[in-house]
Amino acid sequence: MTTTAAHPAAAPADPGDGSVTSARLRQIVAELDATYHERSSAIRAIVAAMLAQQHSLLIGPPGTAKSELARDLTDRIQDARLWEIQLNAYTAPTAMFGPIDVAALMQGRYEQVWDGRATTGHIAFIDEIFKCSPASLNALLAFLNERVYHPEAGGAPIPCPLISAVTASNELPTATESAAIYDRLLVRVEVDYIQDATRFADLLRTSSAPAASRTRVLLTDLQAAVGVHVPAVGVPDQIIDAVVTLRAALRHEGLVPSDRRWRQIVRLLQAHAWLDGRAEVATNDLAVLAHALWDSPATRPTVEKEVLNLVNPSAREALELRDAVEELNAQLDALQGKSTNEISTWAMQEAMPKLKAAGKKLQELHADSAKAGRSTATLEEVMQRHTGVFVKIMTEALQMPAAVARATVSQL
Repeated sequence: MTTTAAHPAAAPADPGDGSVTSARLRQIVAELDATYHERSSAIRAIVAAMLAQQHSLLIGPPGTAKSELARDLTDRIQDARLWEIQLNAYTAPTAMFGPIDVAALMQGRYEQVWDGRATTGHIAFIDEIFKCSPASLNALLAFLNERVYHPEAGGAPIPCPLISAVTASNELPTATESAAIYDRLLVRVEVDYIQDATRFADLLRTSSAPAASRTRVLLTDLQAAVGVHVPAVGVPDQIIDAVVTLRAALRHEGLVPSDRRWRQIVRLLQAHAWLDGRAEVATNDLAVLAHALWDSPATRPTVEKEVLNLVNPSAREALELRDAVEELNAQLDALQGKSTNEISTWAMQEAMPKLKAAGKKLQELHADSAKAGRSTATLEEVMQRHTGVFVKIMTEALQMPAAVARATVSQL
């Protein structure tokens, strides 16, 4: 979910080394993170995909701000030509790449009008990506993968200046024809309704807050980052070894991403490192692969755990604690309709002791990871979710005011 923002402020030019661009992109990530609650790792992954010259998918139910987030991000590329479309089963290739020029047709020439279409766009937002019509499928595949369009009248393909496409859908593809498009989307992010009651309260408060200014980057600076700075980021042998280990672990679990996808994720790792202002990929950058190697929501937890086992073994343990917390959340939902006494007894005797123990363990894991210099991002996300479920149980099962519940949890 989102709040409304003011028109972006103009971006200064980068001095040439990419430092200003990477810093401004980090600021954009921070601003988006403050606006779109519970989307932190997703936002970073989408921006990294853009820097890697790859495409991303936001998948989730209606009303989860997928389109708003995509537009907010793509609108921050100053001077870029943005192309947006919502696909349906009847969308023709000419609707995407240019209609027939009627004036030229009356003179006996079969030409298309490119202006304002995908053929001229630097950044794209494609909504309902999997509702692409069969007639448009091949044209869209060539556009995403090869950055070309084959004109209706034939002849040489038209080069398209596309850097990256952000796509969205309420559901994953079911038809085999859509599988080809799905494979072109390197970063895949699941988004859901806000879970944390405090975050939801923040959403309600900020919905009427004054609009804030937004950071922007110049198109030329983004192009320099994509074409020069990101490819120059070093990839040490230890990172290659870690990716090889990850591939073997996923194969053991029956997950076999294509060789093309493995090649693409190297550039994604470089982009993630450059976004942090580093000249070399580090172990912590591997965390972004949790968004690039799953095929279905059922396989995402497996991929996430295998990736985080390389990044930080403590993070994998934290995910196991998160599963236990989610089980308590599910139990609370299942108790709806029961007596107040039965629900409160369950909360006091079962849920509260387990949540207190999980919270203590998460704090220990976070302290150990910080001391060892490992990434704590996943741990902090799990801790946030733990707090959210804790507050939910205290408010819904024990009838405690949300503010009091939050204060109580923070003291534990």
